[in-house]
Amino acid sequence: MPSAATVIELPELSGLARASDAELERLLGVVATAKRRVDACTALLAGEVERRSDRELGYSGLAQRTGDRTADGFVARVTGASGVEARQLVTVGKLLDAPPPWLSGVAAGVDSGEVSIGAAAAISTGLGAPSASVAADDLLDAADRLLVETAGLPPEKVARRAREVRDELDAAGVADREALLREKRFLRLTPQPDGMTRIFGLLDPVQAALVTDAIDCVTAPRRGGPRFVDPTELARVDALEKDPRATEQIAVDALVEMIRIAGAADQGRVFGVRKPAVRVHVDSRDLASGEGAATLEGQTAAISIATAEGLACAGGSQTIVFHSDGTIDVGRTQRLFTERQRVALAAIWGGCAVETCDRPPSWTEAHHATHWSHGGRTDIQDGVLLCRHHHMLLHNNHWHINRPPGRSHHGWSMTSPDGRTLRLVSKNPIRQRQLARTH
Repeated sequence: MPSAATVIELPELSGLARASDAELERLLGVVATAKRRVDACTALLAGEVERRSDRELGYSGLAQRTGDRTADGFVARVTGASGVEARQLVTVGKLLDAPPPWLSGVAAGVDSGEVSIGAAAAISTGLGAPSASVAADDLLDAADRLLVETAGLPPEKVARRAREVRDELDAAGVADREALLREKRFLRLTPQPDGMTRIFGLLDPVQAALVTDAIDCVTAPRRGGPRFVDPTELARVDALEKDPRATEQIAVDALVEMIRIAGAADQGRVFGVRKPAVRVHVDSRDLASGEGAATLEGQTAAISIATAEGLACAGGSQTIVFHSDGTIDVGRTQRLFTERQRVALAAIWGGCAVETCDRPPSWTEAHHATHWSHGGRTDIQDGVLLCRHHHMLLHNNHWHINRPPGRSHHGWSMTSPDGRTLRLVSKNPIRQRQLARTH
């Protein structure tokens, strides 16, 4: 046990509502300093946990004996810290136990409560270790400079500046550090008890730049992006700002839509001979009545029959029907529109058929105007292109398609149960002129 205890005093906070703004700021600073000192003690303990959980100890290590895979997990479980916070505590704990010469100032700052755990971990990780081209003295000067430059900044900004300083000192090592980051990339999908699936992973800088820019293209108007003067783009921005979904929901919906489009367009280079598909399991009686529930292969949460029908309209899914006589129908090839039919429908409709929607053909799904389960035919005259949003709106909200007699696709519309109507029109100017001449 340590021979001496550290006494950390906290201010009296009764009557806080009557404190002046200046006093409130002072009290917050006092508590923050106390927290940093407590964090320093926690880091020392975390460092010892790491030492006793060394990988060479195998299953006899402290963390492993208690059911945790790593010291980080042990610390997170005992302290309630997040995974990132636990990793920082372990990193700084090792630093405090035996600080390398170039980080002695950082360790002293943590011990005195002047430097936060997050900032110390950021400087340690960002600067790295000496190499053939960077001496320990260079890193010592850099660390001391960072302590001054980044005082009061949040850890993420400290980390960025620390990486920049290392790159300035060691331009020749940029490629090696890039490779190390690339090795850390991963993606994990974890099913949750409520039927949702958590996405967890790390992108290397190149991957992050591509994915971030793609999502930004979709959500930029929600985040105060550039202002547009093009009427089409202004209409898209206006629709996005009125979209009832949260920005984060728009982002995840866009990511899933990108994967769906990629699966449909892939020539076997990414997905191989089997393209990604959603397998829908449904009872034939439920499918016929429109009531009940269906399930998705590999998932635990039920879906509505309306959603099952919506998935069945699109490529990238397979409906498996369970009949009462015990037979199972794994689907028929004519259930889905063929590639050639999709090309024709894209020419006919020019994108999502809803008049106010601007989604191009590549973002749409082919829908049977008369549901397949109700006798609809998989031919061009019965097909309409709808974006994912309007397609699921039709199925899940019990809208239906109205169309006058004839084979021209003219005068079609979608109607909700309460009578609201959306016109379905072709976006192809040639088709528009042709329909105008004949009607």
